[in-house]
Amino acid sequence: MLELLLLVFVFALLVWHRKLSTRLQALELTVAELRGRLEDVPVAAAAAAEPRDATEALDGTLAQTPAGGTEAGALGPGDGPSAEPALDDPAKPQAADEPPLPEQRAARESFESRFGARWSVWVGGLALALGGIFLVRYSIDAGLLGPAARLTLAALFGIVLASCGEILRRGAMPRLPKAYSGAMIPGILTAAASVTLMATIFTAYGVYGFIGPTTAFLGLAGIALATLLLSLLHGQGLAGLGLAASLLTPALVATDAPDIAFLFGYLSLVWLAAAAAARIRRWHVLPVLANIGLTLWVIAYAVNTPFLDPVPPGVALMVLVAGTAFLWPGRAFETAEGTRLETVPLDPTKAPSAEDLVQAAGTSADLPSEPPSEPPAEPSAAAPSGWRRLRSLLTRRPRAIVWSASACVFFGLLCLVVLATPGPTHPVMMLTAVTGTLAALGAGRRAGAIPAVTSAVTAILGIGIILLIQPIALSTPPVSEAGSGSFLAVSPSVLGALTLGAIFTVCGLIFLRRKGPEDPDLAALWALLAALVPVTLAALTFLTEGKLGRDWLHGLYGLAIGSALILSVELASRKGRLPALAGDLLIAGSFAAFTFSLHALTHGLTTTLAVAALGFAYVLAASIRSWRGLPFAMVLAAVVVGARIAWEPTIVGPEALAKTPVFNALLAGYGIPAALLILSCWLLRHWPGRRALNALQGLAALSGLLTLSILVRHAMNGGVLTEHVPTLGEQSIHTLLLVGASGLLMTLDLKSPSMTFRYGSMLAGVIATINILFVHLFMLNPFFTNEPIGTWPLVNLLLPGYLLPALGFAGLALYARDKRPQLYVVMLALSGAVLAFAWATLSVRWFWHGSMIGDWKGFLQGETYTYSVVWLLIGVGLLALGSRLDARTLRLASAGLVLISVCKVFLIDMSNLEGILRALSFIGLGGVLIGIGMFYQRILARSNRVSPPAGDTA
Repeated sequence: MLELLLLVFVFALLVWHRKLSTRLQALELTVAELRGRLEDVPVAAAAAAEPRDATEALDGTLAQTPAGGTEAGALGPGDGPSAEPALDDPAKPQAADEPPLPEQRAARESFESRFGARWSVWVGGLALALGGIFLVRYSIDAGLLGPAARLTLAALFGIVLASCGEILRRGAMPRLPKAYSGAMIPGILTAAASVTLMATIFTAYGVYGFIGPTTAFLGLAGIALATLLLSLLHGQGLAGLGLAASLLTPALVATDAPDIAFLFGYLSLVWLAAAAAARIRRWHVLPVLANIGLTLWVIAYAVNTPFLDPVPPGVALMVLVAGTAFLWPGRAFETAEGTRLETVPLDPTKAPSAEDLVQAAGTSADLPSEPPSEPPAEPSAAAPSGWRRLRSLLTRRPRAIVWSASACVFFGLLCLVVLATPGPTHPVMMLTAVTGTLAALGAGRRAGAIPAVTSAVTAILGIGIILLIQPIALSTPPVSEAGSGSFLAVSPSVLGALTLGAIFTVCGLIFLRRKGPEDPDLAALWALLAALVPVTLAALTFLTEGKLGRDWLHGLYGLAIGSALILSVELASRKGRLPALAGDLLIAGSFAAFTFSLHALTHGLTTTLAVAALGFAYVLAASIRSWRGLPFAMVLAAVVVGARIAWEPTIVGPEALAKTPVFNALLAGYGIPAALLILSCWLLRHWPGRRALNALQGLAALSGLLTLSILVRHAMNGGVLTEHVPTLGEQSIHTLLLVGASGLLMTLDLKSPSMTFRYGSMLAGVIATINILFVHLFMLNPFFTNEPIGTWPLVNLLLPGYLLPALGFAGLALYARDKRPQLYVVMLALSGAVLAFAWATLSVRWFWHGSMIGDWKGFLQGETYTYSVVWLLIGVGLLALGSRLDARTLRLASAGLVLISVCKVFLIDMSNLEGILRALSFIGLGGVLIGIGMFYQRILARSNRVSPPAGDTA
């Protein structure tokens, strides 16, 4: 009883304090009026002309509030710790941007103010709520009153608390700074009353059985919703309490056979009530809690239900998405942060290219024929990076609400799909409806990047789970029936997946038409999703339930998606309303859709040639429309053809491949795409911008070299392509092809300078050198493999294996002089010298041992002596050739070879040779060294005679 008397005493003090605060307000108004009269008129006029800052405006508002106006205890729009000002008027400053008042700063800095003004209020409200519960508990333990009387007193106590909160809200509370808006006593008292009343109803139902489950449910739901309604007056904290109570009500009043439709209908109603309250007060935390609470119910239902009906939770999730789109935040943030067409600034250090001009213009209009020759007078700021632009898309306001709604739909849907059981409604239909609604939210709002990406990931994962994990559980028709090509035999999985893909395409094209020019970043994202999602979903259904080679359903679907994408580019480019990057992505997406259609309707060699022809058709279209994405379609075609070749190198299958050299399916499968790439390079030789042309030139060179290599391998293996290690003869042809490709690319670079030709020629030379060092000299060397060389003296395996590549490297090094870096030329020359040395050495061994020159045969004395003679002759020959061509590299190679010969004579010949051979070896070495010395002395003497005088500095 003492606690109740203290409560009444505190309430009386608050009423008396209200009278004192009214008198104090009157005195403040009088002082303010007298102060204004004492100020000078000019100063007052100047002050009136200047705009007041947020602090002065707020002080003036507080000072002029009449006695009967809205008090600080009654939270108006925007009050509360997470409240924000109304967004209907963009000119109004945001609450988060207003500088804190001095009294607010003081309140935050003072522990006394924190303890006295906030913590004590919170703890007091909790104590009151627990006090009501403990009072009932005490009456039970003491046996003072009957059950009905106890519950009646508890209900009366809750009503008294609610009445006190309302009386204090209406005028008995003093004004407090905004920092204490979350600790207003009226709201705390109302929350305590709600807890007390709900505990009373639950006790009457669960402990005493005075009321049934229906009455208890209605009572608890009514109190929870009433609490949510009163939160409009008392703040967001009370709204959170009402929301939690509303969501817990079905769990507190449980039945053995719950009505799932009624359950999720009630939860949807609670969510709508919370969203409506948040819409009125501009709250951001309450919607997040409502999203999480509804999703937890969906997950709990999916986990604990043996026979899952996906329709009621799916409809609840659709209510969540639709409410987010139209109720709160709806369109409140569409103009909060104005969008503008972001352009790509030009580099001030160089003349802008036509590609840069198109990207800077932000549209895919016709490209200029020639780029301007002078940079702009005033270069703009640096363009934002792709990561920064993506981050800005993902952090648009309202971040928390959009993120929570997207994540909740994602996890809720995946739980329903993974745990789906056979029933009247296939889960793919629910997945299609909810994911399509989320995609529509992403296409309808400027903060829709998160819903758009989440819906795309949900669609792909959900369809993948249904097709790959749950086909048996969901009674999916077998592949033979689902992929029979008949429109009447389409399984629900295929129908839902294709419908969902079409929804993404429609949403993307609608967004690009309505808001694409105003928001190029989000337009690019939707262009990607509009092309990627339908093709991915169609590919999943085609691979699992389609008919390879002749599936009309998937083939026509790909044609429809591709036609819609390319038609949208055409219509938007005529009006000049399509951002450049979005246009490029739509063009690439149309090519992907058409390529998928070709794979669904054709197979084998026909598909490979059709993909190459499709890419070439885009190149031909570049002569009609100057869309910068058209040439890249041929690049994508080359990538697809390369992937098909990697999957099946024989193009038509090993059994169907003819054994006729050259004239077989390989010539068409490899050669026609290569020819189309070369022709594309020629057609695009005047195309503004070098990226696409450089890529096509590199792919053309690679495909041409690959065509020749595969034809050689086919011919040298008896018309059969196998995976075994190639022979030395086959590898030699590949090396010669690389050398020839390097020289050809160098010639093309000299005629038409290109980065692709320049670095491609050098890369081919480097790869050929690597082949020489590791394959020719070690892996396939007949000395180690014991491969038969042949019986002819010169025309044997050593000719293509070593001599011809040596001549090729020598010619390439000579051709590259003064055209390529000196280090590259030296590498080529040394490679040729090493090959020539290997050919001569292996030829000596062939002379002494015949066709089989394996290392197991050992060395003969005559063979060892012949090596010394041959090496010295080669060294002298290289020295003479280097002097004639003034090639220092050859002279250095000669010196190295002579040094090797010297080491061999002193280290090997001295110990292994006997008799006249040992003497002749040393005599020959000495004579050669003396001759080389005389040769160098003549060169030095000649250079001294022609050298200028010491004093001449010319």
